[in-house]
Amino acid sequence: MPFVSGAEIKVVGKSGQISLGKGYAGKTLRVERNQDGSIVLTAVAMIPEAQLWTVEEPGRSRIAQGLHWAVTTPAKETDIDALVGRRPRVTRASRGRKR
Repeated sequence: MPFVSGAEIKVVGKSGQISLGKGYAGKTLRVERNQDGSIVLTAVAMIPEAQLWTVEEPGRSRIAQGLHWAVTTPAKETDIDALVGRRPRVTRASRGRKR
């Protein structure tokens, strides 16, 4: 059995709820009910549908391609002067505009 740190005893109220404390307020938890009667709560991060491209195709393949490029491309020092030279000129008229 794994070592458990900070174990507590909680009593389930008449409404079927337990209080985990303010540290878990607003968190999303996965509930696992095991055959032996134990319950495991695990904090999870939910991904909004609008951001699913980061974990599904074709976004995942783009991320994988980028990671592959990062692993296979040797690191080199950045030429700051070349970057500054490529930067578009900022004029007074364009300063206040949002892009």
